[in-house]
Amino acid sequence: MQSAMVQEPGTTETIHPGEGGAGVVRRTVLPGGLRVITETMPTVRSAAFGVWAGVGSRDESVEDAGASHYLEHVLFKGTRRRSALEISAAIDAVGGDLNAFTAKEYTCYYARVLDADLPLAVDVVSDMVASSLNRPEDVEAERGVILEEIHMRDDDPGDLIHDEFSMALYGDVPLGRPILGTVDSINALTRDRIHDYYRRHYVPPNLVVAVAGNVQHEQVVRLVARAFEEHLTGDARPFEPRIGGEPVPASPAVRVVDKDTEQAHVILGGVGVARTDDRRFALGVLNAALGGGMSSRLFQEVRERRGLAYSVYSYTSHYADTGIFGVYAGCRHGKVDEVLSICRDEIARIADRGIEGEELERGKGQMRGAMVLGLEDSGSRMSRIGKSELVYESLLPVDEVLARVDAVTPDDIRAVAQAVLTAPQALTVIGPFGDRDFSL
Repeated sequence: MQSAMVQEPGTTETIHPGEGGAGVVRRTVLPGGLRVITETMPTVRSAAFGVWAGVGSRDESVEDAGASHYLEHVLFKGTRRRSALEISAAIDAVGGDLNAFTAKEYTCYYARVLDADLPLAVDVVSDMVASSLNRPEDVEAERGVILEEIHMRDDDPGDLIHDEFSMALYGDVPLGRPILGTVDSINALTRDRIHDYYRRHYVPPNLVVAVAGNVQHEQVVRLVARAFEEHLTGDARPFEPRIGGEPVPASPAVRVVDKDTEQAHVILGGVGVARTDDRRFALGVLNAALGGGMSSRLFQEVRERRGLAYSVYSYTSHYADTGIFGVYAGCRHGKVDEVLSICRDEIARIADRGIEGEELERGKGQMRGAMVLGLEDSGSRMSRIGKSELVYESLLPVDEVLARVDAVTPDDIRAVAQAVLTAPQALTVIGPFGDRDFSL
């Protein structure tokens, strides 16, 4: 299978043949470099349509901080053909879902509708993305909304701590800064700056249209070509996937946010692995065993045996060149030292001995089940193929992913544990701790 970067504009390729007409994944590259990728799910009655832009908060300069997410809001405010009300009313009228999200490395606009209403979804979402007016009055209206979103995030320490931890791990660089931006950066963004950001990044070679459900690829291509018609010019090829590059240097630090909270919230962790690193499968199994479910070490030790926390878990995040591995817990203020001590002990134990036997198999089973069950609906299938087209060299079939999980060995676990869990760690704590010193 060739990548979209070498596929000729105007051609179609079958990426995955599927079985019995289901799971067929096909890609067409339209003139101008716009990619259209579909997956057939003939047994469902829905269709999920998404437009993915290969731009996120880590692409922002200091002056543009928060622009990717700000633009996501503004694109819902109107086009030459539709007002903001008409955009939302069109999808509401057919019982569909319309939404968007901004991540560190990409942005997605999507709608999920009945299969018969796919033409409407294509028209509405494509119109938003390709023909936004970005009017000054709309930019000003959304400024207040985004500032309220920042305040809402600040009021939720379980949400805030993840932004604070990224800053503690990577420092004041694009990957470390919050996707929402800051109050100062949002207040400083002008309509012209946001519109320039839109014109630079929302171009056909940097866009992927992904569709999954009870759909026909040829029909989808016709609908998308009509919706983006005035933008499909030239012989440009799609931009290369966001893969590799020089890893962002980590600068692990302690970050304490003095806040009057009912609980102390903590994250302890460090650098993980990049999204294309083959060790990601072993790290995923390790993560499941350490803090991925009710049978995990952290849940059993912190919550079940000692009753120190309601929520405790470990997690991974993957980027083009690096990643995050972290442990989160929320506990009473006076128990934070005990909880941190237990987390450190469990991390050190796995780094020293790894996992094997029944615990290893349980971790694999959790990963397999979570992946397969998470792909039961058209929305998740659309997300998988759209994201893969932007940030991976190729789309791994589900069976191959499952096989790679099954192939993880105790030696693989020990190797990735040594690399990830023994590296310098960052610590973030939120609670009424004043200037207390939380040393690593």
